[in-house]
Amino acid sequence: MKHYTHYIGGEHLSGTSGRTSPVFNPSTGAKSAEVPLASSAEIDHAITVAAAAFPAWAATSVVQRSRVMTRFTALLYKYQPQLAELLSQEHGKVIEDAMGSVIRGIEAAEFSCGIPHLQKGEFSDNVAGGIDLYSMRKPLGVVVGITPFNFPAMIPLWMATMALATGNVVVMKPSEKDPACPMRIAEIFVEAGGPPGVFNVVNGDKVAVDALLNDSRIKAVSFVGSTPIARHVYATATRNGKRCQAMGGAKNHMLILPDADLDGVANALMGAAYGSAGERCMAISVGVCVGDAVADRLVELLTPRVKALKIGPSLDKGLEMGPLVTKEHREKVINYIQMGVDEGADLVVDGRDFTLAGHEDGYFLGGSLFDHVKPEMTSYQQEIFGPVLQLVRVQSFDEGLALATDHDYGNGTSIFTRSGAAARTYADKVEVGMVGINVPIPVPLAFHSFGGWKLSSFGDHNQYGMEAVRFYTKVKTITARWPESTIAADFSIPTLK
Repeated sequence: MKHYTHYIGGEHLSGTSGRTSPVFNPSTGAKSAEVPLASSAEIDHAITVAAAAFPAWAATSVVQRSRVMTRFTALLYKYQPQLAELLSQEHGKVIEDAMGSVIRGIEAAEFSCGIPHLQKGEFSDNVAGGIDLYSMRKPLGVVVGITPFNFPAMIPLWMATMALATGNVVVMKPSEKDPACPMRIAEIFVEAGGPPGVFNVVNGDKVAVDALLNDSRIKAVSFVGSTPIARHVYATATRNGKRCQAMGGAKNHMLILPDADLDGVANALMGAAYGSAGERCMAISVGVCVGDAVADRLVELLTPRVKALKIGPSLDKGLEMGPLVTKEHREKVINYIQMGVDEGADLVVDGRDFTLAGHEDGYFLGGSLFDHVKPEMTSYQQEIFGPVLQLVRVQSFDEGLALATDHDYGNGTSIFTRSGAAARTYADKVEVGMVGINVPIPVPLAFHSFGGWKLSSFGDHNQYGMEAVRFYTKVKTITARWPESTIAADFSIPTLK
């Protein structure tokens, strides 16, 4: 059994709090490791080490930082299979999906290599009487990333790469459910030439999170997780004067118009709803069918496909779905399925009966499909975060548009149609942060940015892309003059002359 450590100052440090948390293999249900839960004193040490490393890293030329990030990116590609296997073993994501999620994190690292251009300020010469005006983007200092269990490689890379490239130092607090990848990523950064102490990883629970949120040396916090915790993180961080971006939960709708290719829609829904066992904040969990004919045909197409999902141990090849992350989360999803039944929805396919021979103790569920779901149902209003697809029937485009717009969550949505006019109207009017047109999971590439609206996101900045450059830097503006003669006293406010 593995015994994880903290990674502080380029060294592996055993936990001293006396508290640990078990890590399980979701495919077998067996305990595979123990992870230490940091005390407030251990958090203080990590911040102290990071703060000491900040001046030298911030003073490192932007070109040299770019070169470190370039070597880091190359090593991430080299170690991609290793990272994918680590996260597949601890999260339960099937290996092909794990490989893809690592790539989406590496894309953020690739983008950060362009930091000499991205971090440029602005310059205006001779704005008045020999005066030049220019600005520069400066790093903040010690920044924190608090990451979720469902993407233990991708989201730490989304956060850390731009924070590091812009000259900040990082203290990462990963999920205690699958801590291997963030630790390995920090080691790879040092292997790439990153100075020890610039990228640190501390494992922990609420004790660690609260210590990070309340320490005055922390300048910014990036968080991804559930909406209740995102709200707490944002409120606490901002109350303590920190910048904060806190991404919460989701309930993503796919609007399906009568002119859509329903065979293609069914294929898209299978991957978007059941990929990664539905444990994605961008999963499509609600199909909104315009007209009963669309809904009836989709139920006909989806039912045999959901029943035939290829489910198995996460490291096996050729699978479509692995186990859920923990036994507790599996029970939570089961409870939501029962809730839907009790509320009167039609359970077309019941995934609760699924068992995998030889892996009876694994955290497996089959795919579940509901029809005739109503907006007033609690199971529709809340995030299930599992392999459950709900179909809602509406009678018009406007009614479908209103469903996604009026929902409390506003992370992602998509529309499937052959009508350019309908697609354009939907993209323009829907109150959701990320929209796909005939694209089921519209996660932007790293040179744009990721972020939702409403209860899916707290804060003014999105993840990665230019939004990350703005989040992890502060603007300093300089007004400069080099006079050839003595400056005369002037008691009026400066104006253009």
